[in-house]
Amino acid sequence: MSQTVIKTDVALIGAGIMSATLGALVRRLEPTWSVSVFERLDAAAAESSDPWNNAGTGHSALCELNYTPKTADGDVDITKALNINEQFQVSRQFWAHAVDNGFLGNPKEFINPIPHVSFTHGADGVEYLRKRYDKLSANPLFEGMEYITDPAVFAERLPLMGAGRDYSDPVALNWFNDGTDVDFGALTQQLLGYVGQAGDVYFGHAVTNLNKQSDGSWRVKVTNRRTGEKLTIAAKFVFVGAGGGALHLLQKSGIKEAKGFGGFPVSGAFLRCTNPDLIEQHAAKVYGQAAVGAPPMSVPHLDTRVINHQQGLLFGPYAGWSPKFLKSGKFTDLPFSVKPDNIIPLLSVGMKEMALTKYLLGELAASRADQIATLADFMPRANGEDWEMITAGQRVQVIRKTGGGGSLEFGTAVIAAGDGTIAGLLGASPGASTAVPAMLSVLEQCFPQQYQAWTPKLTEMIPSFGKKLSDNRDLFRQVWDWTSSSLELTAGQKA
Repeated sequence: MSQTVIKTDVALIGAGIMSATLGALVRRLEPTWSVSVFERLDAAAAESSDPWNNAGTGHSALCELNYTPKTADGDVDITKALNINEQFQVSRQFWAHAVDNGFLGNPKEFINPIPHVSFTHGADGVEYLRKRYDKLSANPLFEGMEYITDPAVFAERLPLMGAGRDYSDPVALNWFNDGTDVDFGALTQQLLGYVGQAGDVYFGHAVTNLNKQSDGSWRVKVTNRRTGEKLTIAAKFVFVGAGGGALHLLQKSGIKEAKGFGGFPVSGAFLRCTNPDLIEQHAAKVYGQAAVGAPPMSVPHLDTRVINHQQGLLFGPYAGWSPKFLKSGKFTDLPFSVKPDNIIPLLSVGMKEMALTKYLLGELAASRADQIATLADFMPRANGEDWEMITAGQRVQVIRKTGGGGSLEFGTAVIAAGDGTIAGLLGASPGASTAVPAMLSVLEQCFPQQYQAWTPKLTEMIPSFGKKLSDNRDLFRQVWDWTSSSLELTAGQKA
């Protein structure tokens, strides 16, 4: 029995922020190209991009201390912070362009101003934040950052964290008033609405296999999960933006660039505040320091969220473990990802990362009282009755083959075939916040000839395209004021 073959220029696997961003970029750059999206779940952004499944920080390294590590000589390395902030500025510009041109709607639906704050205590922590402030505040991207050690100011700005605190243990804050909260679920839905105008978005359709054809195109096998109907998609280009499911599909593709990669899943949970009075008293994203052995995605934070125009408050994450690669995945995900080409990297990382294993075991053994005690480090008068535990997203950290066996990475990695016909994204944080530069990297690797011709359009969408804002104070102020105005981030206007 013959199957219907659906032809498309671009097939996007997964209906999260990455696919939505890539699809929107393609629509702007090549309006005549057809774009088709295939999502195994019944809604957009139902996995990692869901607002309750990620931090929504608008990761810009304003408050996340893992991006400004201490060096061996006691200094602070801000290299990664500058790079991530640069990338977030690119995302902001594209979103502002999208609002200005009508393919994103009301920005309050997906982005809102909220201070980003770093918090430490103890003499060493206070000194570390001072050095961090000295280095970051001198850069245009971090102008306006404050360094706060006064207990009275601390208690005024963060009343939940100040009440009942013993200030004989010194505290410090790096306070940046111009941070944002991003609802990546709402952003994804709006972008997909625009992408769908150039093709079809198939919800409830699982990609089961993909094969390269002799003419360079791909045959993608898809099953309708509701009816069982089988579809064959003929695509000139395929992007695998399936979150934790990306590794399996890239392995099935057979491209040599995916060989040697493995994945290590880490799940998470948050305490969500149920007391409206407490929620109203806290308006900031406050990040602390990670526990010894903890992955960067487990940095504790007391976090204001704005979802569906409602303010909420989360604390966490509390790490867990499951062999699933997706929140809606299978317990066989991890064992079925083990292949002859990645078994040595997997075993090597298992031997090296004993501190991570110890941390995860400790988290799994933690009682409810232990969890509230962790919250009390931030909020001394925390009462467990004001909080409920919610399950957050599943993250698959990248394991990359190296000369020494393998290394565990906590960033994101773009994997693209040498002929540019297929690409995928692996990894987690900073993830969604840097979706636009990540997808520009996909376009540059997979469409090198067109990419040069796209430069005028890309510069129109992203005025800093090809430039470093950290080296150009005047350009940064221009794009900051423009994006703040278009995205209605009035609290973020520069003077």
